[in-house]
Parts: sequence; structure tokens; C-alpha cells
Amino acid sequence: MTNLFDLQQTRRSIYALGNHINLSEEAVSDLIFKTIKESPSAFNSQGSRAIILFGDASKTLWNDITANALKSLTPAENFPATQAKLASFANGVGTILFFEDQAVIKGLQANVPLYADNFPVWAEQSNGMAQYATWMALAEAGIGANLQHYNPVIDDAVTAKWNIPANWKLRSQMPFGSIENPADAKDYNNDTDRFTTYDK
Repeated sequence: MTNLFDLQQTRRSIYALGNHINLSEEAVSDLIFKTIKESPSAFNSQGSRAIILFGDASKTLWNDITANALKSLTPAENFPATQAKLASFANGVGTILFFEDQAVIKGLQANVPLYADNFPVWAEQSNGMAQYATWMALAEAGIGANLQHYNPVIDDAVTAKWNIPANWKLRSQMPFGSIENPADAKDYNNDTDRFTTYDK
């Protein structure tokens, strides 16, 4: 098993994606779903949800749904660059759609009213941990990925296309595939500006 610190360094935003990975769709799905299943959540609420779009379904998300949603929001002279970016996501093997079940949050708020205001925040944190864990699991398998947030502009179209339950709120999209071009070197801020310790 890869050392956690090494794996954290391996996980990068990969934008040049291809469709040449060694795992089957079944194996990729199993890896993703098991990783999300083991991700922590407040009160063990397990409100994170995921749908994996493979092949043509992933291409539809990027080249049709997202492109159509952004066309009216993007200056005409900038839209070709936007299309090219979306096409890079579509070139991968698939895309993970991460959702958070709002019914779970409301149930917690009703059952534990003392923390009602916190449950939406904790749900976002839980979903973020599921995303990060999944990203690292893909990296360990040699699969590149990046994280996108085109919600809420694509929410209605995604819900209609894939019959998403009304109480599932889209939180992010993670296109993944083979690493056709590695990420550039990563710059780090000064540690002293970010971290400190006390012993009393």
C-alpha cells in the first residue's frame, strides 16, 4: 500500500485525460463506491451520493449539457476556449457526480435540533472528504482526475437526463481517465504563514 504522504503528493489536478486505463468499468465503479462508503460523515449519517457516467454519458454531460448551459453565460469570443476545456473532460473514461442527500440533512435537523444549523455545514465537509478520498483512490490506481463545480447551472438538466432524486443536491463533478500529460510542478506557500504549534 502506498504511503499516505506519497499518495497526497501523487494526487494532482490532471486536465489532459484519455480513455486508456487498465481497470474495467466494474472495477472502477467498485473502487469509487467502496471509497465513498468508507468516508466519514457527521453522526455516521452517510448522506453522500454518487453517480458515475462512463463513455457517451460522460461526453453528454460535458459536450452537450454543460456546453449548452455555459453558452449563454460566456462571451462569444471566449466560448471556444470553454468548449475546449469541456472537451478535455469528455476525453476521459468517465465522470463522477457527487451529490448530498438533503433528506438526510433534514432528518438530522429534526432529530437533533440543537445542531440544526450545523448539519448543512457538516454535510459539505463530509462530501468534501468523500471527494478527496475518491481522488486519492484514483491516483493510487494510476488514474488521473480533476474536480469541477458547474453546479447549479447544470443541475436541472442533469436531474432530467439521469432521473436524479429531487432531494439529491449536486455538489461537484470529477472527470477521470488516463494521464495523458502530468500536472506541472506545484508551488507551496511558506509553512510559517500557514502552520504553528503550542505546547501550553
